[in-house]
Amino acid sequence: MDAYSICCTSTSRHSTSRIYQDLQSSRLHGLINLNPELRASRMSNQTSQQRPLSSRGAAHIAVVGAGFAGLRCADILLQNGFKVTVIEGRDRLGGRVTQAKLKNGHLVDLGPNWIHGTNDNPMMDLAKQTDTGVGSWDTHSYAYDEDGQRFQLDESEKLSTTMWDIIQAAFKHSNKNTGDIDAQESLYDFFCKKVVEMVPDAEQDYAKQRKLILQLCEQWGAFVGSPIARQSLKFFWLEECIEGENLFCAGTYKKILETVAKPVVTGADIKLNTKVEKITYRVEPDEKVRVQIEGGQTLLFDEVVLTAPLGWLKRNLNAFERPLPARLTKAISSLGYGCLEKVYLEFPKAFWLTDGQDGSKVQGFVQWLSPRYAPDTNPNKWNQEVVELASLGPETSHPTLLFYIYGDQSRHLTDQVASLASQDKRDAYLVDFFKPYFSKLPGYSEESADCQPVGCVATSWLRDELAGYGSYTNFQVGLEEGDEDVKAMRHGLPEHGLWLAGEHTAPFVALGTSTGAYWSGEAVGRRIAEAYGLS
Repeated sequence: MDAYSICCTSTSRHSTSRIYQDLQSSRLHGLINLNPELRASRMSNQTSQQRPLSSRGAAHIAVVGAGFAGLRCADILLQNGFKVTVIEGRDRLGGRVTQAKLKNGHLVDLGPNWIHGTNDNPMMDLAKQTDTGVGSWDTHSYAYDEDGQRFQLDESEKLSTTMWDIIQAAFKHSNKNTGDIDAQESLYDFFCKKVVEMVPDAEQDYAKQRKLILQLCEQWGAFVGSPIARQSLKFFWLEECIEGENLFCAGTYKKILETVAKPVVTGADIKLNTKVEKITYRVEPDEKVRVQIEGGQTLLFDEVVLTAPLGWLKRNLNAFERPLPARLTKAISSLGYGCLEKVYLEFPKAFWLTDGQDGSKVQGFVQWLSPRYAPDTNPNKWNQEVVELASLGPETSHPTLLFYIYGDQSRHLTDQVASLASQDKRDAYLVDFFKPYFSKLPGYSEESADCQPVGCVATSWLRDELAGYGSYTNFQVGLEEGDEDVKAMRHGLPEHGLWLAGEHTAPFVALGTSTGAYWSGEAVGRRIAEAYGLS
């Protein structure tokens, strides 16, 4: 859920939406300050997970993965007096939360760069605590048609409003009728039906208007990280976000990550550049959980928290010496995994903020719909979407365009870039690919040096083993039990000393987000504390 996000309505959904009911129940898991009656009730239902009180002081917990989920979990465990070892395959902390530096000196996020919802969101609290700049764009909608002509503002606003109305209708329909929706019905199927209602035959140029709206709707693929024709309508309700405004993390997640990691750096044993090859969970109560790392060494722990991404789990089910139970294997196999990538193009100046010949400029998001004017580089007419970073605020803005790509386009570009031997060749390839689009922006001049990119930064999560060769969880057609699949992974195998955390086990309202990863690690840390009798 990274590219952009809908602004949730001001009316609270807490009492009616199943995602908020799930948020309440999942976050109550392990909350230390539960009232005595609720705690007693819950603990009476967890006797199978209860650990001997005498083992509390000697308990040694492994946290595999040092992203937000792993770091937050380790922090909670340390607060409760456990010995914690963090095992991380990379040479750094943060997992998919990482940054790169542009030639102009500005940092940019390669992983998440949004804070999805501001109401009771710990990421928002951490941004304030660390004085991390956030921003949004209070602008109009900008779009170009398939011939590269920019729509008149009133027309693009009308198209955009209709698109968002259909998306809101899809959320309501999915939330209300999930039990009756065919698992093979896609989000695109709903858009096709709804656009006929929204743009009736009696409306002038109705066929053209429907086509344009559907082209705009396809851009929702950048939200879920995969094409909407493959996204489940039945479980579209799982894509809803935390209430409040959705803010771009303009100052990057760097200081937030440092704050989350600080207690772990000072209190845990951290093993970087250490890949896990096998995990053997316990069967008998007095067994240790065994973790075999690259090189053959086996480490023993009382509990293991595995925060590897869903994509890694999908590809490494054989990493469990004792096969996972059928229900857990089904959950891991059934959920989808996205392929969102980002490409940053930096310029000497933000020429798009300078009034063009027609007196216009653009701020915020811009879409190019089914472009047919770049047949050599884009014969499939993949839609393009960019957000400009030059109008965020004086302290965080810089003359950079951020393109969001997904689906087959992600696979094509990451493969092409990986095949080139030098950074100069990779930069030149990306500039040539995106030039047909940024050259349409107002203020562009082929002769002006200000309009020529001076550097590129592109992600390649699809080629990253530790990221699971992808981005984050989504819900694809054919899914039968998406919510129960998430719950199954969220539960893990606590009675066998194996716990799962990560954005794929988050409360429904935060699936696929940095907040979700953080919350999931927090919940597992508190559940383990409860299992050892801590209150």
